[in-house]
Amino acid sequence: MDLGIKGKTALVLASSRGLGQAMAHSLAREGVQVAVTGRNAEGLAQTVKMIESVGGKALALNWDLADLNAIDGHVQTIENQLGPVDILINNTGGPPPTPASGQDPQLWQKSFQEMVLSLMKITDRVLPGMRERRWGRIITSTTSGAIVPIRNLAISNTLRAALLGWSKTLAAEVAADGLTVNVIMPGRVATDRLRQLDEARAKRENITYDAVVSASLK
Repeated sequence: MDLGIKGKTALVLASSRGLGQAMAHSLAREGVQVAVTGRNAEGLAQTVKMIESVGGKALALNWDLADLNAIDGHVQTIENQLGPVDILINNTGGPPPTPASGQDPQLWQKSFQEMVLSLMKITDRVLPGMRERRWGRIITSTTSGAIVPIRNLAISNTLRAALLGWSKTLAAEVAADGLTVNVIMPGRVATDRLRQLDEARAKRENITYDAVVSASLK
């Protein structure tokens, strides 16, 4: 099926591994040129290789989402080398597993900046161009915990829910400009992040890793 996005430019955040990497690869297969970001140079190189293996064009950026001051420069680099961003995939890594009470306010603040504020600022940076061209796609990846909170993932549940509310509000604001804003909420997907969470649960509950995986599949 032709999605009608061939020749467009996408920015996929946190795409050195996991779902971000898979989304970048899928966009490249549709003929989209892709800017990929992350802090893992080896992972970014692998993503670029995957994109090029399907005939795609990629630009890799070593990008720490916690650094809000770096956003303008990174987006400018994309615009200079690939063109304006047509498709924005807002994706981040996750915070450590935590209960709802007793967390250091600095951890909340750090996580909010990396997982929410950075995505808002990046979106604000590319949004005017999308509106001017009257075409844009903004997709934010959260988690099923945004709807049904997951035990011991208090920070993730809270911040993903914040992104859901922000996205729904933004969607209503830009619909008349020809833009769409959507949220995806993946369940359990076999990624490094999921394995880390399952291992943490096994240790916390003093059970085996296999027991955690088995219980999640019931």
